[in-house]
Amino acid sequence: MTRIIAGFAGSLTLAVPASGTRPTSDRVREAIFSALESRNAVDGARVLDLYAGSGALGLEAASRGAASVTLVDHSASAAAACRKNAAHILKASPRGRTVAIEVSASPVQPFVAGARQFWDIVFLDPPYELGGAEVTRNLEALVPRLDPDAVVVVERGSRDAPPELPEGIALDRRKDYGDTSLYWLSPAD
Repeated sequence: MTRIIAGFAGSLTLAVPASGTRPTSDRVREAIFSALESRNAVDGARVLDLYAGSGALGLEAASRGAASVTLVDHSASAAAACRKNAAHILKASPRGRTVAIEVSASPVQPFVAGARQFWDIVFLDPPYELGGAEVTRNLEALVPRLDPDAVVVVERGSRDAPPELPEGIALDRRKDYGDTSLYWLSPAD
């Protein structure tokens, strides 16, 4: 069962596509958000969740104070789950709390390449079988769309090679959680 961990929608259960996704565990999501909140990065943030699946990462950010969240997944079933979950989050939003949630059922690369906005937090959680070259292309496309203080969190299998980082983005740290590795990245000077 996938659920929102904290914030105004804490404990809300999320719909998960029947197949083709690998939801981020509660333990890993809690670690991600503990680190982000220790940086004061979530409140008011513009968040992009790529390969969103159920939208759990982006919607967790919405529940914890993000100003806007964009969920992107090419899969029709994942996009439908994201729309359903976004509607539940918006319904749970307290009076006077404004959060904009957008869902895009498009491939990641064209979406990012055509984007005009900037993001403060980006979650890049592709299927583990997605090749490293594709992850690098995603990161290359993101570089010009990142706020100077942005945080990019890339989730990969712990047995996978670390992502090759394009010019303009740097590794802050790597943290492993069982078979999951998180790469914390930021724009390079």
